[in-house]
Order: sequence, then structure tokens, then C-alpha cells
Amino acid sequence: MKYCKKCVQPDSRPGIKFDKNGICPPCQYMDKFKDIDWKAREKKLKEIVDFGQKNNVSGYDCIIGVSGGKDSTRQSLYIKEKLGLKPLLVCCSYPPEQLSDRGAHNLGNLISLGFDTITVSPAPETWKKLMRLSFLRFGNWGRSTEMALYASAPRIAIAYHIPLIFLGENPAIQLGDLGVGSLDWVGNKMKESNTIKGGPKVLYNRKDDISLQDLILYEYPSYDEMEWAKLKIVYLGYFWKDFTKIDNARVSIANGLEIRDDIEDNNWAIHPFEALDEDFVVVNQYLKYLKYGFGRVTDEVNEEIRYGRMERSKAIQLVKKLDGQCKPKFIKRF
Repeated sequence: MKYCKKCVQPDSRPGIKFDKNGICPPCQYMDKFKDIDWKAREKKLKEIVDFGQKNNVSGYDCIIGVSGGKDSTRQSLYIKEKLGLKPLLVCCSYPPEQLSDRGAHNLGNLISLGFDTITVSPAPETWKKLMRLSFLRFGNWGRSTEMALYASAPRIAIAYHIPLIFLGENPAIQLGDLGVGSLDWVGNKMKESNTIKGGPKVLYNRKDDISLQDLILYEYPSYDEMEWAKLKIVYLGYFWKDFTKIDNARVSIANGLEIRDDIEDNNWAIHPFEALDEDFVVVNQYLKYLKYGFGRVTDEVNEEIRYGRMERSKAIQLVKKLDGQCKPKFIKRF
């Protein structure tokens, strides 16, 4: 494994490519951050807002994919209060055994802030079967669930004729997954990201007790469908100077977000506002560490380094101490 010379990003991350100087894509992006023309980006965002309002045939200007966590709460408030749009929130929900009480509270809190919301709930038994197949075949139980998560917003957008969709972070900018084919605001190739690429058909074969009809909510719309619906998928974080975990959490906490209070168990991350809606993610981050040599702490400290809030030497200490931690109770519950 090789590591970025500026942060602690490893070259084992799927879809990543370092430059000739050994610098990862997110750090390359941040090297140019001070030279960004934010006025030009503001102008572009205004054009996107106009697109949403001009194509408002359903009564909604846009769709926002949400979980009720720090990022989606801040995005929803910004889109409604600052951009003046009428959004429809779309949430892909976990089965009852997976959803935490905290996650249910936070989604309810977001809705209570004044939003119409559609909850997409895939059948729990199919969800569990696909999760098991994802775990056994890819060492990543979240592969199937992320397919349903990311397919939900464009599916509802096509059904309700709402062509504008807002997502939060661009995986290429925030993490370094260049598979999405964009280092800007365009998210129409989100389906090419590492986890969901190929769709649910990569998870099973005819011997499995799953039919094609069971997979409808896991199948991302085709490019032909997206073109027909004139979908414009936008990474909102591209237009904010302070689209960071800490800034998003600060705004969301002020608006009722409930964060983790299980400090003694939170040894897999440095922030108490990560993955609030369920705890299986702790197991997934552990598996990611075993497969690729890094976990959630690496992702957290890299952002802190890039925004000048942490020295690389401190980040290395935290990664060595915390990455790959997973208490047995999380494995048992999973």
C-alpha cells in the first residue's frame, strides 16, 4: 500500500488514482480550493435552481435523498430556506431490526422541520437475503442496501416528473472514487460508483431464492430512462465552501439532530455524528479495513487534514489506534 503524501489516503481505495507526485484526487482538489471562483459557482447554482422551478410540473421543484442525518438535514434546510425551492424528500428506510431509535428520531425531526417526505421501504426479507449475498460474495453487506438507497431518488423523480435531484458529497472530491466520472457538480454517473456499479444482478444467480421482480427497488434507472426524464443530478456540496462533516453536524444539531451518546462504544470513528441511523455500519467499516486497509477514521481524519484542522502526524496516530476496531456486540447484532 502507498499513502497520499498530504493526507493518509491509501491507494487501495477502489476507483482512486494518485498523480505523479503521490497526491490523491481530494487533496489535488483542495490544493486549488483557494482559487475557486465562488461567484461563478453561485451563478451556476442559480441556473440549476431556475431549471428546477421551470420544470415544476408536479408542484415540487426538486428531490432530496435523505436519511435524517447531518448532511441531509443541512441540505434540506438550505434548499428550502436559502434557495427558496419546494423540495420533496425521499428516504430509503431500513427494516425495523436495523433502524436505530436514534435514526427514527432524526428522520422524524427532519420531517417536522417542514418537509413533505416519501419513504421507500424495500421488502425486509428480500433486503436480508441480498444483504447476506453481498456479505458472502463481496465482504460488504452494504452493497445491496446502497443500491436501493441511491436508486430511490431517481426512481421517484421519474415517477413524479421531478427532474432535479440534489445529492450531498461528490465521492470523487470527498473520497477519491473517480468512477463517478466527475470532479464537479454533475452527479448523473453516480451509478458508476464502486459500491452500486452493475446493479443487483451482480449479487445473485438463478439458484438464489430471488426473482427479478424482487429487485425493482434496487435497480438504478438506465441512462435511457434518465435522459427521457431529463434528470439533472446535482452534488450540492460542490457549491459550498464549508461542506464538511463538522459544519454539517453543527447546523443540524442546532436544528434538533440527535447524535451518538455511546462514547465507550464509539471507538470506530472520531466523531459522534457518524452513521446515526443504524449500527451495522460499524461491522461494514471493520470489513472494509480487512479488505482495503482503512476504515471510517481514515475518511474522517483526511477531511480534517485538508481543511487545516489536524496535522498529518496526529491523523496517523488516530488511524493506527482506531481503524479496524469493532466491538463484538456489533457483530452479534448484525
